[in-house]
Amino acid sequence: MLYKPEMFEPLAEEPWDENSVRDAIGGIVADADVAFDPDRLWPAHEWDVYQSTAPLKDMYVGASGVIWALDALRRRGYAETKIDLAAAALRTLEAWRELPDFAQWPEDLPSRAQSALLIGESGPLLVAWRLAPSPELADDLLARVRENVDNEAVEIMWGAPGTMLAARAMLDWTGEERWADAWRESAEAVLAAREPDGLWTNRLYGQTFRSLTPPHGLVGNVAALRPALDDSRREQLERETGDALAQRAAIEHELGNWLRREDADPSDPRLQWCAGAPGIVSAAAPYLDEQLLLAGAEVTWRAGPPGMEKGSGICHGTAGNGYAFLKVFERTGDERWLERARRFAVHSLEQVERRGHGRYSLWTGDLGVALYAADCIDARSRYPVLDSWD
Repeated sequence: MLYKPEMFEPLAEEPWDENSVRDAIGGIVADADVAFDPDRLWPAHEWDVYQSTAPLKDMYVGASGVIWALDALRRRGYAETKIDLAAAALRTLEAWRELPDFAQWPEDLPSRAQSALLIGESGPLLVAWRLAPSPELADDLLARVRENVDNEAVEIMWGAPGTMLAARAMLDWTGEERWADAWRESAEAVLAAREPDGLWTNRLYGQTFRSLTPPHGLVGNVAALRPALDDSRREQLERETGDALAQRAAIEHELGNWLRREDADPSDPRLQWCAGAPGIVSAAAPYLDEQLLLAGAEVTWRAGPPGMEKGSGICHGTAGNGYAFLKVFERTGDERWLERARRFAVHSLEQVERRGHGRYSLWTGDLGVALYAADCIDARSRYPVLDSWD
């Protein structure tokens, strides 16, 4: 069994219409404008705020991710928010410093939790600098990146692979050599933690495990490392990672999936960006064996969109799965995959309407869906943050 059919629903019959999709993106931005409070930011969904302290501020499910997404959509000409994003970003950073989102979490957090990109302060700092740049913000962010180098959580959400993405963005935006130095320092530390078979051991939430997924393991770490390496080292890393993925693939009748971690229960397969074939395909598309790439994308298509329990978002929902199709289109040039991606975009927007607007986060909420729909219009495969900050 490669996936659980009961977790998915029939694909909406509504055809792709660019004007309707643009209107839906504008509707998501307008709803975020209405719900925003300059002090309290945005209301939090009950799943997102579980064990956390509202208002949520982080990149993953909090205000930093929403603000960055609103800015990205504005820069790309899709919708003009009425919010003063610079002021909102600075308020978000202030609120995070007053009370981090994870302040009430259990004690088994990474030792450098404050520095994390998606859950810690690095995300709010980066977004604040992007919208209201200052030397002080840059210095604070650089300190966070450097103190995160040896984080025992070797993954995008908490560890050095995540703050590598921040350093790379700052290098692109400023051209300052200190960001290149921090980027390389983190890259060497991540490579040093890599084990002989090509995987990383992650120590997180009181657990020790080895994962293949973009947010917590192999393909996310490699995605962060690839741009930092010279051609020879990058090609070796891609080749060895591709071999590791081939060894761990489950194949049935030209369909393929991967368990999210080595100790996962085979009777409980997942099929979503954060766990399973959609994320493997999205993150490893440049180097994954093409037969495996197509097997992972095809099983994602045949399963259909995740049901409302998983939702529409880019982490474990319909939009996240759809990024696999955009990646295959980019690599193969086969228009069928772009058409499939667009069908998933229409369905994810329909899920937003069916549930009702009001989930204000980048990875689990409406703004991630808006970015995915925009990428489908532009026919580009730039997964937020991991692939692009623009």
